[in-house]
Amino acid sequence: MKLNNETVTVELKNGSVVHGTLTGVDVQMNTHLKNVKLTSRNRDPTALDTLSIRGNNIRYIILPDALNLDALLVDDAPKPKGKKKEDARGRGRGRGTDRGRGRGPRGGRPRGR
Repeated sequence: MKLNNETVTVELKNGSVVHGTLTGVDVQMNTHLKNVKLTSRNRDPTALDTLSIRGNNIRYIILPDALNLDALLVDDAPKPKGKKKEDARGRGRGRGTDRGRGRGPRGGRPRGR
């Protein structure tokens, strides 16, 4: 992850403010911090060694001003190489003919035949 070991401030939806060093973020935006100072509403700050925050509780994350966002936002991950198209026969649904019998008209089979 590009932001490992960056010091960030996280504001939570309940109004608490968390200040600490980022150790990881997963796909659900669950955020893991170390050397944390947690400031809850109307309470004294609490110092914690580590803290994990569930992603849906985060209102926003304040990044350091010295961070070069232009360099971080460049997608430098290797792109997966696709399979070569050697023979395209037998793939997809064809050219629009004979797509199966289906149910026919709305009423089903006509009666009396």
